[in-house]
Amino acid sequence: MKQRMALFLLLCAAPLFAQDKSPITVKDTTVNNGMVFVYIQEAGKPLELQCNQPVPLCTAPQPGIYWMARLPKNHGYYDCANVDLYAQSGNSQSRDDIVGEYCINEK
Repeated sequence: MKQRMALFLLLCAAPLFAQDKSPITVKDTTVNNGMVFVYIQEAGKPLELQCNQPVPLCTAPQPGIYWMARLPKNHGYYDCANVDLYAQSGNSQSRDDIVGEYCINEK
């Protein structure tokens, strides 16, 4: 019971740790050998997001406009800079509106 409560609190608190949010456009998504690659554009700059399919919150979003929240260092599932994607129509602070969590590759 304590473990479930701790996980619930962690998931609910994650949006509070988001440093900045910005609108992004998902251009394309591919899945290859259990990895999801999401090709996005943020302020005109092309970027790549990736996640591992077995990990919770790893989804292949449809092309469109979303909110992206960058998480602070050491927050998230991956050993890299983590971001959360939120549905544009939703409240970007609600875990109910999260589309997925990804590692961002900034080159």
